[in-house]
Amino acid sequence: MSAPDGSPVGAERSIGQLFASATTEMSALVHDEIALAKAQLKRDVKRGATSGGAFMVAGAVLVFSLPMLNFALAYGIRTWSDWNMAVCFLLSFAANVLVAGLLALIGVVFAKKAKQSGGAQKTAASMKETASVLQKAKPHPRPELAADRVPEAIEAVARSSS
Repeated sequence: MSAPDGSPVGAERSIGQLFASATTEMSALVHDEIALAKAQLKRDVKRGATSGGAFMVAGAVLVFSLPMLNFALAYGIRTWSDWNMAVCFLLSFAANVLVAGLLALIGVVFAKKAKQSGGAQKTAASMKETASVLQKAKPHPRPELAADRVPEAIEAVARSSS
């Protein structure tokens, strides 16, 4: 078993090794957060495209089906009921509006889901929080050593880094 930088676990590591390990882990964290932001943005774009597609289909159904469906439904209603032709055309138009309204409602539902998720905003806030924590991080202050203890301190550091 070894640490991320390849040194054995439990072995004393130098400041440089610790710094390299922290840098590697921070780089991996940033890359992972970028990948998360991309995935969330892709999901939101997909939902937005679905919403836009549903709105476009609703418009196309309303525009292209009105002439044919209005005539077919109006003449069908007239055949079955002997009502006035104007009433039959109004009923066929109402049926087309109901279908278009249903498709528009589906589009609204998907648009709200895409807007509410806010995935990319959450990831951006997390990255800003991580950056602010790192900017505030400062090394622990080292106590002042008396002049007579300096050689011992240097010797202890030399032994721990070798």
